[in-house]
Amino acid sequence: MTHHTAEHRSDEMNQCIDNCSTCHAVCLETINYCLEKGGKHAEAEHINLMSVCADICATSADAMLRGASVHSATCGACAEVCRKCAEACAAMGDDADMQRCADACRRCADSCGRMAKAA
Repeated sequence: MTHHTAEHRSDEMNQCIDNCSTCHAVCLETINYCLEKGGKHAEAEHINLMSVCADICATSADAMLRGASVHSATCGACAEVCRKCAEACAAMGDDADMQRCADACRRCADSCGRMAKAA
């Protein structure tokens, strides 16, 4: 994963951009895994949630990379969606791929939540 660092951004924001970028990638990878696995993993609601999570993570990272002042709004939304996605993935049971996605979503939710409050 590319580390997005810039001197003019705080370390916390740079970390948040990385967490969003990682979560975006992990959600996309996990969607493929879930579609191959089938059953409850491939249910429309679950796939849609992971898709929206990937999208909001990318949007949130983009807003921070652009230096847009609205990043606090995108980060707030991202934190909420990531929390829901983490819960859904963790609920899939003892599955390493699903836990990896849940962990990435939790990390992103935590850092985005801090960025939303910091603004």
